Order: sequence, then C-alpha cells, then structure tokens
Amino acid sequence: MSDLLVRLYDLPAYDDAKVRAHGIEIRRALTPERSLVLGWIEKHFGLKWAAESETGFGSHPITTWIAVEDGEMLGFACGDAIAKGFFGPTGVAEEQRGKGVGEALLFAVLYGLREAGYAYAIIGDPGPVEFYRKRLDTLEIPGSWPGIYRGMLRTSS
Repeated sequence: MSDLLVRLYDLPAYDDAKVRAHGIEIRRALTPERSLVLGWIEKHFGLKWAAESETGFGSHPITTWIAVEDGEMLGFACGDAIAKGFFGPTGVAEEQRGKGVGEALLFAVLYGLREAGYAYAIIGDPGPVEFYRKRLDTLEIPGSWPGIYRGMLRTSS
C-alpha cells in the first residue's frame, strides 16, 4: 500500500473520553521506561518495530507514546521514528483492541507532530488503511511504495 498524507493543520477534533472511561491513560513514554517499552514492543510486534520506536527516546520531547492501564502497557505509537514527519509504528495488544486505544494513540502522535511545527504527516506502509481513512481525511501518495523502506535489510530465512 502507498503511504498516506495527513494535513495536520486540519485535524478533526478528538476527545479521549472513551479510553479514559476504561481507565486508560495515553501519554508520552518516559526515559526510565525505555527498556520496558521497547521490550514490550519487541514481544508483541517484533524487533524491527522496537528498533524503529527506540528513535523516539532520543527526541525531546520523547515522540514514543504509550497507552497504560493500572501500570500495564496496552499499546504504543511513534512520531518522527523512521523519518521526520512520519507516523508509526503503532500497535495495540490484541486483547485490548476495540477500546479506542489505537485511535487515541493516533491522535496523540498527530497532535504532537502538529505542535512540533509540522503541517503534514506521512503514515508510511499504513497497514489497516480503512482504520486511518475512517478517522482522517488522508491522501494516498502515488508511487510511494515501498518508499522509505526500499532496500531495507531483511533477515534471511
């Protein structure tokens, strides 16, 4: 799938009341949580996503966001990870899906990118395109596949 472009200056309003009603907090990760967060991402989504997400811990403010309930991590999302102005990677634990966690993380990162001065964000290799199209006015970027991931090293089988 081609990358998607999002106008950050025209984001729809978002209220995280749905996740808060479940007792879930969406926030930036903290530096001392780095190994815990990256370990969780690697366990649930693999080494590549953990490596990509690590970039957010070198930024100030941190650009890796997490969803937490009762001290347990439920999901994550990153901005400026693979490249400046990119959203992702992002993921929510399978058993936590359907509570609005993914949507809350999406908007937290996009609002963060807008506050950092970006006018646009790119959702690279978007995966569940309908998830994004349902929530955002996106534009497919023609000819952008495989985009930034072209030539990336892969593990051999």
